[in-house]
Amino acid sequence: MTIKDWPLDERPREKLLARGPAALSDAELLAVCLGSGTRGHSAVDLGRTLLARSGGLRALLGGEAPRVAGLGAAKGARLQAALELARRCLAEDLKRETSLRDPGDSAAFLRAQLGHYPYEVFACVFLDNRHRVIAFEELFRGTIDGAAVPPREVVRACLRHNAAAVILAHNHPSGVAEPSEADRALTAELRQALGLVGVRVLDHLVIGSGSAVSLAQRGLM
Repeated sequence: MTIKDWPLDERPREKLLARGPAALSDAELLAVCLGSGTRGHSAVDLGRTLLARSGGLRALLGGEAPRVAGLGAAKGARLQAALELARRCLAEDLKRETSLRDPGDSAAFLRAQLGHYPYEVFACVFLDNRHRVIAFEELFRGTIDGAAVPPREVVRACLRHNAAAVILAHNHPSGVAEPSEADRALTAELRQALGLVGVRVLDHLVIGSGSAVSLAQRGLM
């Protein structure tokens, strides 16, 4: 049975239009993005298979999609495009008019940007003197164990954006957002280096799987 044979109010696309996207399961939302399934298997079946093979939605959209019959380059591209649209939607919440004064203001955005990587990425949110967002930039990429972060290059990036303040962020590919001793030492080193050029470090967020820990909130800065 194909989706066209289902009752109208149970078909993913029609269900979304009638009841909104929140009414759909992960597999049904994937089915809408995929557009079609394979012979003998609906797009919802394909969505369920992808979720099961990858280990969940975050792993599927953040990494390399598993090899599943019916998922070619075109469907894979649709999934990646859907994720990028979600990221850009979150990024619009960090427009220059937005003033970031609380770790919660930027945590959701940074989780979306960094939480899916299977390797460590160090990034910065550059702010003006009223803590309005100038830019977000990924500066360094590393391995599953860490990323080298030369303070000189962070200083250079802040000067390039003419930033008065900065929020540091990096992910832990393990999924555990607990700050390490190395994270605390790096924060202190960067605060000292950036202080010499008049740039304030407001926070350092460690991004895990679905969570973020603020070193400022922990009193570790």
